[in-house]
Amino acid sequence: MAGADSRWKVRADRRAAIRSFAAALAGSPLLRGQQDPFRDHSRVPRLDELKTPLDFEPVAFAKLTRYNYDYTAYGSDGEFTMRRNREAFDWVRLLPGVATSGTVNTATEILGVKMEYPILISPTAAQVQLHPDGEIAMHQAAAAASNTPMILSTNTSIPVDKVVPAAPSPMWFQLYAREDMESNRDALDRAQEAGCKAIVVTIDQQAPVYERAQHDRNLSGTPVVRRVSTRQVAANPYRIQETRMFYNWGMFAQLRAMIKVPMVIKGVISAEDAKLAVEHGLDAVYVSNHGGRGLDYSPSTLEVLPEIAEAVGGRVPILFDSGIRRGTDILKALALGASAVCLGRMPRWGLAAYGPQGAQKMLELMQAELKQAMMATGRPTLPSINRSLVRTDFP
Repeated sequence: MAGADSRWKVRADRRAAIRSFAAALAGSPLLRGQQDPFRDHSRVPRLDELKTPLDFEPVAFAKLTRYNYDYTAYGSDGEFTMRRNREAFDWVRLLPGVATSGTVNTATEILGVKMEYPILISPTAAQVQLHPDGEIAMHQAAAAASNTPMILSTNTSIPVDKVVPAAPSPMWFQLYAREDMESNRDALDRAQEAGCKAIVVTIDQQAPVYERAQHDRNLSGTPVVRRVSTRQVAANPYRIQETRMFYNWGMFAQLRAMIKVPMVIKGVISAEDAKLAVEHGLDAVYVSNHGGRGLDYSPSTLEVLPEIAEAVGGRVPILFDSGIRRGTDILKALALGASAVCLGRMPRWGLAAYGPQGAQKMLELMQAELKQAMMATGRPTLPSINRSLVRTDFP
């Protein structure tokens, strides 16, 4: 019997049978059905092969489910604002110059938080979609990349008291305020007790809707399960949440009574609102259109930044996000009036692609590109960066 087995292993008809089976399997619709026809099935590069911040998104796309990729990638409605956020950087030219010092110093301090670079991580939700350790992994990446401060979303996958102790870098907390002011107290208390250094109150998502999945449900008539009251759903046939339509300037005075750390307003895109924010005692103005995920056809953040900087007049720091992809983008924002910038999608692509090491490297590449751009333009320090560095061609 053993001899027969040995002869079978080397017989030509056995090899032919295996080849036939392999060919049938390769052409089987069952196998093709397991593949995504829209994705490239080539080799995923090693982390050390990635050389620019833009290299991470294709790897994240290859690794994420379509839904999880779309959640990070999409913009609202026709995505006009999301595209304009990027196009606006093409309307700003940098002027090269000669540095007056051989050392580039990017250190700064925002609201009492010392930073090696004028860069923070924007608040973004549900990071376990990207990596099993979610916000903890992102916090660890931020700490490894020169203690980059991170703003933790209200919609964090992991409780704030678990995220903050996971790494030593500074943490802020983002809040979507509730109309019942007292119901905000628990989240604010937990964030401050955990050690968050500032509270960022978002105002640009009064009627949020994630339309790619939402449109499918609306058109099909499939019921939407939401944790909102029957009255709110019935009041709006399209089922867009209306739970934040109460936002007003008096809200900040009520929140201030619960907050012992600096309070930031996020979502400002006009000079008028920036002036009112300072008048109402906000400690910083955060210029943002939610990465093009709020009101479509609103202006890009970069084109309104100069007028906001003029309105603020240096009285409070100005944070900035939406559309940043390279170190030169950061330099342009700083030249037009930002005190620091916040990165949203870019760290998410890094985390999805390679875990915390990927997010760390992405941040380090942005930091290196900023220093390189400062050297090339002869601006060795942050105070030396001003409007004389750029020429703008905004429409």
